[in-house]
Amino acid sequence: MSRPIREKSCDRCSLTVPILYRVKYEEEGDWIFVCDTCLPAVKDNNPFYTYGGTWKAKKKR
Repeated sequence: MSRPIREKSCDRCSLTVPILYRVKYEEEGDWIFVCDTCLPAVKDNNPFYTYGGTWKAKKKR
């Protein structure tokens, strides 16, 4: 039996990708999902950056 296709888009650029990173990047900010392209913009030289896990479209069985 095949699993349903999971889709999620980047909260910054709205691109649908198979892997997203859950992050906080503002002092009082909420958790968001960002793609590989947007990750450096929120991570580099940011003291408020916090990694919260990786979301994958294809889950391990």
